[in-house]
Amino acid sequence: MKLIYNVDDKPKFGQLIIFAIQQLLAIMAATIAVPAIVGNGMTASAALFGAGVGTIVYQLFTKFKSPVFLGSSFAFISSMLAAFAGAVSAAAGFLGIILGAIFAGLVYVFLAIIIKFAGVKWINKLMPPVVIGPTVALIGLSLAGAAIKDVFSYGPQDANGAFIMTTNIWISLICALVTLFVVVICSTYGKKMAKLIPFIIGILAGYAVAGIFTIIGLATGDDALIALDLAPFQALVADGVTLKTFLQVPQFTFLNAIPAIKEIDASYITTVAVAYVPVAFVVFAEHIADHKNLSSIIEKDLLEEPGLSRTLLGDGVGSMVGAFFGGCPNTTYGESVGCVAITKNASVATITCTAVMAIFISFISPFVAFLDSIPGCVMGGVCITLYGFIAVSGLKMIQKVDLEDNANLFTTSVILITGIGGMALTIGKVTLTAIACALILGIVVNIALTRKKAK
Repeated sequence: MKLIYNVDDKPKFGQLIIFAIQQLLAIMAATIAVPAIVGNGMTASAALFGAGVGTIVYQLFTKFKSPVFLGSSFAFISSMLAAFAGAVSAAAGFLGIILGAIFAGLVYVFLAIIIKFAGVKWINKLMPPVVIGPTVALIGLSLAGAAIKDVFSYGPQDANGAFIMTTNIWISLICALVTLFVVVICSTYGKKMAKLIPFIIGILAGYAVAGIFTIIGLATGDDALIALDLAPFQALVADGVTLKTFLQVPQFTFLNAIPAIKEIDASYITTVAVAYVPVAFVVFAEHIADHKNLSSIIEKDLLEEPGLSRTLLGDGVGSMVGAFFGGCPNTTYGESVGCVAITKNASVATITCTAVMAIFISFISPFVAFLDSIPGCVMGGVCITLYGFIAVSGLKMIQKVDLEDNANLFTTSVILITGIGGMALTIGKVTLTAIACALILGIVVNIALTRKKAK
């Protein structure tokens, strides 16, 4: 893949700001979804701030050589819920999720130290393209359902949760398809800037269509036509126009946690550790898959330079710092990798600018409200392309793999079928995701078959 902007390239300032906004929009939905799911007083603005700070920490550890944004990790949602459930108070819950992120981050530090001395050749042998390729494809395919759910994220449902195809469902589909086709057309046939910012143009186009329907709905009194969520804007002026209408300090996690320092005991700390540490080992596998995918896009092996030990340290310490402010452990985002692949912009300067922008806008109330108001159907149209590119990137990794060889054929088959089939396992309080299970099983099958063949 020929990149328009390589890792060390620095776009002009005006372009840099626009590219950063595009990256921000790509990672926005998932980053703010985690605090919304966990609840318990967590806020999107704090999570956004934490993601920005965590990404800067990651960039420092990786010597600004890895163009990926770190956002709130979905893998730790059950861990965070467990921390709140076992806490004696809300404040103790906030302290618990900070401690949990520290435990998870220390796992990464521990693994980074081992890899620093043992090297990464054993990882390349353990996870060759025949293993890592279908796993990366699986990451994209596993998100397909989420993208389609977003496409139909607005409208009535029947008793089984299936969407009823009424007027508003068609409006949702129209907004998603407008977004999708604008992104595709701009990325394929666009000239100059249009080719570099297809997501911004697509989101604005989808938002404009949703706005037209909303205006018609408000004018006619037909709620079925209101596609935009106006609640975030209404909340800004609920108490009149004040300073908070324009600027507001996020509700940082550490501020909520301070009152609980004397409330927690060894039993609760153990509960938090058990909830977080095993998940960190699972996410380690996904960390490798993401960086292998990104390496194939930028055509530089990130596991060698800046090195897996550095990316792990950056991810681990970035998660600790991010959770200190926003509560959510961070992880490298497939949406960010997909954005790099589609726009062919691998500039680390863009990622760093995105991180600074995420920190800045977490204080800007109107902008946060605008982001919150973007319809799920519009983001669904974008996510079809993002998640699709992740899946295709994985498939490209196995292009040169000889699938006529049964060892390779069965390894790939096992990973794809068990992953798509959703073979997740719960052991006590620990859940191995379908991707983690598929990867582990694929490694075992590959080792067994290649050893058999070697004999």
